[in-house]
This record gives sequence, structure tokens and C-alpha cells, in this order.
Amino acid sequence: MRAGRDFVRLLHVLDGASGIMLELLPSSFNRDELAKRLVSLVQRNAYVGTSSWKYAGWLGQLYDRSRYEVKGRFSDRRFQSECLEEYSQFFPTVCVDAGYYKFPDDRYIEGLVRQVPTNFRFSFKVTDAITLRRFPNLDRFGPQRGRWNPDFLNIEKFEREFLKPFEPYRVYIGALIFEFSEFRPSDFRGVDGFLETLDRFLGQLPQGWQYAAELRTKEYLTNSYLEVLRSRGVAHVFNQWARMPDVNEQLKVPGTITTDFVVGRFLLRQGRSYEEAVKLFEPYDKVQEINETARQAAQTLIWDIPSKEGRPSFVYLNNRLEGNALSTIEAITQKLCSFD
Repeated sequence: MRAGRDFVRLLHVLDGASGIMLELLPSSFNRDELAKRLVSLVQRNAYVGTSSWKYAGWLGQLYDRSRYEVKGRFSDRRFQSECLEEYSQFFPTVCVDAGYYKFPDDRYIEGLVRQVPTNFRFSFKVTDAITLRRFPNLDRFGPQRGRWNPDFLNIEKFEREFLKPFEPYRVYIGALIFEFSEFRPSDFRGVDGFLETLDRFLGQLPQGWQYAAELRTKEYLTNSYLEVLRSRGVAHVFNQWARMPDVNEQLKVPGTITTDFVVGRFLLRQGRSYEEAVKLFEPYDKVQEINETARQAAQTLIWDIPSKEGRPSFVYLNNRLEGNALSTIEAITQKLCSFD
């Protein structure tokens, strides 16, 4: 199968704020050339990948459909269980979003590690049973819906149920990310109430891992918050998210680089909900709008900080930023590698 197939790339913006595209021009995706650029970036200590990897919309672009056929018919079950192996032939890292919804056990982690080379790096979102202040009113939380989480930042539960299964696979782990969903005003006694709990928890974390914290509440992104992370050697996650300042704005805040490595996650255009992005972009088989501001910020994290400051970076892009993370990464890396 050819390394890439033709797809539609949307180029021109009708309104810079809306991100609506007008002109359609053909382009192509070459996964082998992308892999070469990603290897060169790893040599500069920049690991670039996607948020999750099991997207049927990437078949024919990154994934060879014939690999997942059983008796001449495509098997979604085989694709879901085995496509990481093919992904890892081209990308050096991935962010495992699934870790947020369920504690990863030994069998799950071993199943992932078995599919990748030893120089591959997984970043994991820490399970929400640790990071939620209160449980959202969603069916998956059952009778806990809307209630306070008694295990919020419970260090014993974190070590026992999340961290322990990773011990045999330390070499494969990039960053462990504590994602804090948007807090309500009544969740704490102001920012200081959160910081007291956070500082106590971070101070008890076992050494030898790369920890990062991702805020979803912009009012909590304060000098005091950044100082807590800095004092504990935890990275601030530069996150492109609906109700957070754009990453380029976060980069302008003094002290947002809080330790000797950086993490970036490019998820949504500011002001757009997750549900809106899903409806707009599924099945994630092509870029449908270009977010140039986010691309420029990603370039800073991928190129400038590792090259000029010597800090390793882990940068992940999501389909819901522009519609197709593969093509977004292709465009960014093409520009970066032209600097050599």
C-alpha cells in the first residue's frame, strides 16, 4: 500500500475568529516522510504524537486497512487491539487518554508495551478517580454522580491503583498527567484551598517519574499555582482547551515552564466545546479548519524550547483541534524541519 493517500486539505479562512474554511485543494499525506521528521525531532529531545490512536478515519492515511482484515473483511476488533503497533512504526509517542477513565492494570499496560519498540514513550492521563474534586452528573458515575470525591488527590490510592502497575515499564513512560477538570467556585475556599491540597499531594509523590499538571480552570493559573509546581518539580501542561487561554498566551506568562521538561496538549479551539468539535470533525479523516495560532505555539514547544533551552518536550495533538491530527502534525513538522 502507498504510504499516503490523497485527501482534502482546507486552506483559506473566511473569518479569523470563526475558523471557517472556503477553498479546497488536493494534498497528500506521506507517513514515511513524516516518520523521518519525527525521528529527527526526537534527536532534539522533542517527542511529538497524538492524543489516542484508534481512529478509523486514519485508515488509508496512517493505517493500512489490509492489515486488519480477517477472511477478506475488515475487522474493527482487530484494528482496535492491534493498530498501536503500526502507529508506533511512525510516531515516537502517544498520550493514552484511556487512563483517565479507568485505572490501567498490568495486563492492559503489558498489551500496549508489547506492540511498541523500546524507544517509544507513553504519556498517561492519571485516572479521574484521583483528580476529580466532585463527580460529574454523568451516567458512568452511577450513584456517585454530583457527589464529592473522597479520594481526590489521595496519595495512597494513586500509588496503589495507578502507579504500581507501571513499575515494570518505567522505561516506556514519558509524562504522567494529572488533568483537573474545570472547578466550580464552591469546590474550594478559593485558589489557596486547592493549592494547599495540591502541594501536600505533590510533595508525597514517589520520585523518578515525570509528572505534569493540566488545569482546566483559567482563574487558577496564578503565580502561586506555578510556584507550587516549580517547587515540586512538576510540569505545567500547556493546554489548548475551550476555556483556557490559548497556549501562545500561556507561554507569555512568566514562569509557566516549571521544571526541566515541558508538556503540551492541543485539544480544542478556545470557546468550542468537546461535543461541538466531535460533531464538526468526525470521522477525523481530514483537516477542516486551520488553527494557525495553535500551530505556532506547538512549534515553540516542539522546536524552540528543546533546541534553545535543552528541555525535552512531549507534545500531543488531538483530532478535535483541526479535524485530523495527522495532517496538523505533518504541516507543523514540515515547517520545522525546513529550518535545518
